[in-house]
Amino acid sequence: MKVTVTGGAGFIGANLCRALARRGVETVVLDDLSTGRRTHLEGLDVDLRVDSVLNRDAVADACAGADAVVHLAAVPSVSRSLVAPRRSHDVNVTGTLEVLESARDAGAHVVLASSSSVYGNNPVLPKSEDMVCRPMSPYASSKLAAESYALSYQHCFGLRCTAFRFFNVFGPRQMPDHAYAAVIPAFVWAALRGEPLTVFGDGDQSRDFTFVDSVVEVLADSVVRGVTHDDPINLAFGTRTSINEIIAVLSAVLGRRLDVVHHPPRTGDVRHSQASGAALRSLFPLSEPVPLEVALCRTVEWMQSFVETTAQRSTVPA
Repeated sequence: MKVTVTGGAGFIGANLCRALARRGVETVVLDDLSTGRRTHLEGLDVDLRVDSVLNRDAVADACAGADAVVHLAAVPSVSRSLVAPRRSHDVNVTGTLEVLESARDAGAHVVLASSSSVYGNNPVLPKSEDMVCRPMSPYASSKLAAESYALSYQHCFGLRCTAFRFFNVFGPRQMPDHAYAAVIPAFVWAALRGEPLTVFGDGDQSRDFTFVDSVVEVLADSVVRGVTHDDPINLAFGTRTSINEIIAVLSAVLGRRLDVVHHPPRTGDVRHSQASGAALRSLFPLSEPVPLEVALCRTVEWMQSFVETTAQRSTVPA
């Protein structure tokens, strides 16, 4: 089996490539390395193509002969989309169209990453896939457009498709050292460096945090079994954890109290998010969540190694 992974040098993509390798899948990675890193793919036998999903020829070449295309390439983060909304649109929407066209030409099954952010300020919990979406940011709007395009290609052209809505995925290889870092890697990074944790708002906002190992096992299973669905699927397990609870568990994992500084809430952030996992359980009955404390321990272990490597590199003479 041959699979193309766009954004395969990124956080989720690199973990997925490992899951596919365990299944003996031939993998082509297309990544412009704007957020992904070559080092994420060290030790893996993958064909890395460094290019953008906006390059039509590069996408077509990467998808040629593929049985499936896992489309993870995107400009991530709500905050980044507020700074550069057109960039979010170009990559997340137009780039998705390029991937869909190439997958259609190749006759490949498309597994696409959408986001829980599409639900926006709809207050109903848990979030079920049939509820009204009210995106609150350019990023969320771009993800809703991308999944809508993918499912319309399935309806109009018979393109086999599975669109997953990710909920706050975290774990090893999620980079902490940039302005748009997600909350858990940012917390772990600060804690290991002896710095206070930055919380936007009161910390009572909650999320359905999902460990990356659980996510990539579902993605790999979808690819190998050729699972398709007419509607988006929440890829989360129905948990709801506040930011303050994350800090408490992380404090327990590290064995010390962590300092916290509060800043005003960020524009575009939703207050609470929790998935209905009924569709996921129906289609992937063997999928299981990793307990939060176990997942945070594994994340801390990886981050400790990353901090040590970063420190070593900073001491090497230029």
